[in-house]
Amino acid sequence: MTMIRTETLTGDLVERPRRLRTSPVLRGLVRETRLHPDQFVAPLFVEAGFDVKREISSMPGQYRWSPDRIAEAIDPLLAVGVRSVILFGIPEEKDPIGSDSFHEHGIVQQGLRALRERFPELFLITDVCLCEYTDHGHCGVLDGDRVLNDETLPLLQRQVLSHVDAGADMVAPSGMMDGTIGALREALDAEGHTEVGIMSYAVKYASAYYGPFRAAAESAPQRGDRRGYQMDPANAREALREARLDAEQGADILMVKPALAYLDVIRSVRESFDLPVAAYNVSGEYSMIKTAAAAGLIDGRAVMMETLTSIRRAGADVILTYFAREAAEVLRHG
Repeated sequence: MTMIRTETLTGDLVERPRRLRTSPVLRGLVRETRLHPDQFVAPLFVEAGFDVKREISSMPGQYRWSPDRIAEAIDPLLAVGVRSVILFGIPEEKDPIGSDSFHEHGIVQQGLRALRERFPELFLITDVCLCEYTDHGHCGVLDGDRVLNDETLPLLQRQVLSHVDAGADMVAPSGMMDGTIGALREALDAEGHTEVGIMSYAVKYASAYYGPFRAAAESAPQRGDRRGYQMDPANAREALREARLDAEQGADILMVKPALAYLDVIRSVRESFDLPVAAYNVSGEYSMIKTAAAAGLIDGRAVMMETLTSIRRAGADVILTYFAREAAEVLRHG
């Protein structure tokens, strides 16, 4: 049989990248980007009350849990290798300064104690902000319609100390108040909590992707918006400035939020800093996939995995995602 030598017009042999795609085993051997359950952080919502497991209508498959039942959310996560969670609180009462956020018996503090006692191996992260606890829905103390930056910092210091006392391993400030990381590091170190890490929401955009979360956490601003302190979605260079400031003040992990519309920013932060980079695959990203899959428009599982892979490929070491359990199940069992 005569062998035909395939050549290009220049005489060079044709390159055939397809040779490395011919079987699942070969594709696995040369795969550049890999996901693992260790990389996932599962967000959980703790609600005041008793015997509560309430599905969140804006986020199918996600629930609000009372402290006495939140442990039910953990066994399925641990079973597939997800060992880290971040807690958000929905208090029974709100006030102008979000006092439930730093109260000894606040809702997140109750959730922490319930989980710490039963799951000593679980890595517990807490969201640190005032928006879920204030009656006006903003991330800081208000003077009229103006959010007061420096007056908010002592309240955040009290919040992180109460979280650590209740069992938090790491705190994650999300309010985008200038100087937050330095203030929290100072407060933690002064109380001897030198090993407690800070995952900074260093690059948090004023995004329209947060809608389902705000419905779930009842944290939408009652007036105005958060564009005065969260970042303009059009800005990329500013992200590096925000990340640099937080790194200099003692952040241990730098987060970009949201993830999918800001993959370029994740890549820039990854290339500019030695610290681990986290990305938050936010509620809007989650709910769009769930809704489209329910309508039969997409293969939900495939799009979920493709989305998470893109976030990892962009440079995220840690992915906060409502898909944590589902994605880990796929990784474990195919």
